[in-house]
Amino acid sequence: MNTVNYQAVMFDLDGTLLDTADDLAAALNRLRIEQKLPPLDKAKIRLSVSNGAAALIQQAFNEEPGSDNFESLRSRLLELYLLNVAVHTKAFSGIDQLLQWLTDNQIGWGIATNKPELYTQALLEQMRFPSPPSIVICPDHVTHRKPDPESLLLAATHFGCSPQEIIYLGDHKRDIDCGKACGATTIACTYGYIEPQDDPAQWHADHTVSDPLQLPKLLRQLFRN
Repeated sequence: MNTVNYQAVMFDLDGTLLDTADDLAAALNRLRIEQKLPPLDKAKIRLSVSNGAAALIQQAFNEEPGSDNFESLRSRLLELYLLNVAVHTKAFSGIDQLLQWLTDNQIGWGIATNKPELYTQALLEQMRFPSPPSIVICPDHVTHRKPDPESLLLAATHFGCSPQEIIYLGDHKRDIDCGKACGATTIACTYGYIEPQDDPAQWHADHTVSDPLQLPKLLRQLFRN
């Protein structure tokens, strides 16, 4: 039986808390049209969303970092994304129910993401949650981004608890590595943006959830034990 007295729940953002893929795909396809290229299938783009703008440019234009066009394409992609950051984005099914339960039970929650603060805050300003996140940690706030555990160590300081008293949810190996590195309990969210070559079973998360609707029940069990 679990004997941890959990104090807080932290979420990765893209692919875990929010389904942001369609807005990112729309920005990428607008950029392709600007470059006189046909749009890509949104389902294909979705697989790479968690890897950020650089990975999307590599995928859509076959440009590598350091090439003549890479940085201008990446900057334009981010500009287009910021213009329409929350047109299609929404919380995954079950997330609002989970956040309401956390709120009702006075359990703090927050976000630890590798998405830069500019885009994270622009997005969150347009979201409506049962309660706002207590802390939002972006790469701008740490020296080392995930998979380094610094984000969760900062969260533990904020909540006044040990990292072992935090539950961290993410849809990428870097999220699980981040949590494991500081002793947090990890939940792999395989409903997120999982690339074909990924094998979440090899991430060795403490728990794995394939449907976000499973999360409220799992979190209630973890806090009850």
